[in-house]
This record gives sequence, C-alpha cells and structure tokens, in this order.
Amino acid sequence: MTAAMKVTNVSKSFGRKKVIDNVSFEIYPGEVFGFLGPNGAGKTTMIKMIMGFLSMDEGSVEIDGFDREKHYEKAMGSIGGIVENPEMYKEMTGRENLRMYARLQSRIPKERVEEVLTIVGMQDRANDKVRKYSLGMKQRIGVAQAMVHKPRVLILDEPTNGLDPAGIRELRDILIKLAHEEQVAVMVSSHLLTEMQMMCDRVGIIDKGRLLDIKTMEDLRNRSGGASTQRIKVSRPSEASEVLKGLGFDKIENITDSEIDVQVNENDIPRIVKALVDGGFDISGVRLLESSLEDAFLRITGGGINIG
Repeated sequence: MTAAMKVTNVSKSFGRKKVIDNVSFEIYPGEVFGFLGPNGAGKTTMIKMIMGFLSMDEGSVEIDGFDREKHYEKAMGSIGGIVENPEMYKEMTGRENLRMYARLQSRIPKERVEEVLTIVGMQDRANDKVRKYSLGMKQRIGVAQAMVHKPRVLILDEPTNGLDPAGIRELRDILIKLAHEEQVAVMVSSHLLTEMQMMCDRVGIIDKGRLLDIKTMEDLRNRSGGASTQRIKVSRPSEASEVLKGLGFDKIENITDSEIDVQVNENDIPRIVKALVDGGFDISGVRLLESSLEDAFLRITGGGINIG
C-alpha cells in the first residue's frame, strides 16, 4: 500500500537544542497512527513542521506523493489538521463557519458542508452559534472544517485535551470512522497511553526528539503477553486465590478482605469465574485494574509516558 504521508530524516533545532532528531515514519490510508510521547518530547514541533507552520533544518515530508517543499500547494491540498484549538468565528453558526471555510478552497461542492456535518454528528446543532458550543462540539466542528476539502491525511495535536469522558469517546469514534470507513490517514498526538490504546492501529513512540519505536497495538499486546491486572471481588479471597493458583494463575498481586488482584489474559476470565462459582465462591464483580501494556511502553521509553 502506498503511504499517504512519508516523513524522512527530519531534524529541527532551536538554538543549540535539537528538539527533533532524524525522525522518519510513514502513515497509510485507513489507519489511526498515534504519535505518543511525554510532554516536551517534540510532538507539536513535528506536527507544526508537517503542517508547514515551522521550517525543517533537515529532511523531507511527502503528502500524497508531493514533496512539501517542492510542491507546497499540492501537498497542503491533501492535508487537514488542528494544531492546538480550532479557530472559528464565535458569533457565526457552525454551518456558517464551514461554508465560509469551504469558499476559501477551490472546487468544493456546497453539499460537502452537509456531508462533514453528518460525519461528525453536528447536523442538528449546526445552526447554533459557536459561542454556545461545548468544547467537545467545537472540536467536532474543527474536525469537520479540516475535512471539508477531502484531505488524504488528517492530523490532530492533543485533540482530547480538556474534553470530558463523553466528548473523548465521541471524538475517538469519529476519528476511527474517518480512518476505517473513509480511508483517511489519521495522525493523532497524545501523551496519554490509555487514549492511544483505545484509538490507534499503530503508534510511534517519541521521547526527547527521537522516534524510539513504531508498533502496532497488536505487537504491543503480544510484547506484554496480552495480560492485564483484573480485580476480582469475591468471598473468602484467600481461599479463592488458592483455586486460581491451582488453575495456573499464580501472578496474584494483592489480596484483601474482599478482593484479589491477579494478572491474566482477558480470554481467561470466563474460565476463572466458572471455576470460582463451581467452587462455592460468591463473585460480585470483575474489573480491569491496569493493563500490562504499560510495561511495554515503559520498557521502550524508560519511563515518562502518562498512563492516565
């Protein structure tokens, strides 16, 4: 498959400080590519260079096959994005903002505005003024604006900052749909592991300006053994832990008066529950406590990734 965007040996320094150090990666149509790293790792600087807001010291960026330096207009015509907060006129409606933006582009049919409003689920609120929108609604209109000209690549820098859980989920679902159903190459930066885990097909892990690794989420799950820590609320936890050990689940991390924390594969949970119920134990809950995917990330980065 041909890459929708190709970044090759890009470097950037501010004074004597090198903030991006020989970074290369590709993203493809139909995937959500996560750009994961701690605050200050260089994510926003890299995105600003891709979007043309900053110059590169070295390297190249190709978008839809066009070199950003040699064929700037064609390259930029194939990319859409939001860096920091989407900019809109607050006294205009969402629909008016999109129509005005569409008029600045070339050869965009009028119906495209309605298409993108439907994609982001804002068709019923499109006639409200932007000043009345929640932050999540502004983000959705911002994504719609970035998609008006049908870009092959969509780039968002920390798009869930400040959103409540419902807003995060809505935006995540929109981005996954754009990638998997519309075949857009979506790049999302974040310092939150949990967010990347739920959204991305692949992640590039950056720290101190260097791209440390690129992995599929499946690779990372395999690297961690696919295990996660489950908290089981059960009667007689000490006795129940012996049953688990008898089944081969000996990675028990904590036992309290009412709970057991045990590291298991998710597909083992039904067998564990059945064994405990058959053994006469009462189970009132099983919930994910933490994922050992964290360990895989921490091994790659040496620490510094926010897992919250």
